[in-house]
Amino acid sequence: MAAARRPLLTATAAGTLLAALWFVPSANATDDPAGTPGARSRPATATGSGPRLADTGAGVDTTPYLIGGMAFLGIGAAFVTYSVRRTGTLSA
Repeated sequence: MAAARRPLLTATAAGTLLAALWFVPSANATDDPAGTPGARSRPATATGSGPRLADTGAGVDTTPYLIGGMAFLGIGAAFVTYSVRRTGTLSA
């Protein structure tokens, strides 16, 4: 009976995760404050080009993201390997 509940539990967990991610705000960058409550218009710059998006600098250090991504990838692969070895079969 426990084996029959496992797919339902997995589907419920996946659905819950997707529902939670639905409410994560997106990071759409725009320089148009129209329609944004409480946003104030900035004055034009000296060149007359109007408001500009923030400059992020020369470059972003992505090393922590790469290390973290590789760690999660390794952990996921280890879980898959453990699961396959535990069951003793590989279904294709």
